[in-house]
Amino acid sequence: MSEMTIDTAGAEPVAGRDAMSSAALTRLCSLSDVSEDLPYRAEVGDMAWAVFQAGDMYYVIADQCTHGPGLMSDGYLDGCDLECPFHQGRFDIRTGVPTSPPCEVPMAVWKPIVRDDAIYIDASSPLRV
Repeated sequence: MSEMTIDTAGAEPVAGRDAMSSAALTRLCSLSDVSEDLPYRAEVGDMAWAVFQAGDMYYVIADQCTHGPGLMSDGYLDGCDLECPFHQGRFDIRTGVPTSPPCEVPMAVWKPIVRDDAIYIDASSPLRV
């Protein structure tokens, strides 16, 4: 089984075995579902995530903006700034921290794990809540 962990801080992918078992991971999408031009909205149960690609990096953030009804999967990624389509507030996609008003409450983000041509997360362990 090939596996690659993508570091959300922007470092190069780290090859190797992840400490989490497959049972602890939630599959969000295939790598082919997301591209730099087209984010992917992943819905599992009652939760939704926005999956973005920037170069060879992948990012996962909660799909619902903390400021209003905007869906982040409909947003615009400019470098590391993710713009919400509702009020054009921005968040750092790596950390979920607001970078531009009117957004003030941080977004939850997850560390994506690339395994077997798919993107997974540990849904119970967001990096920021």
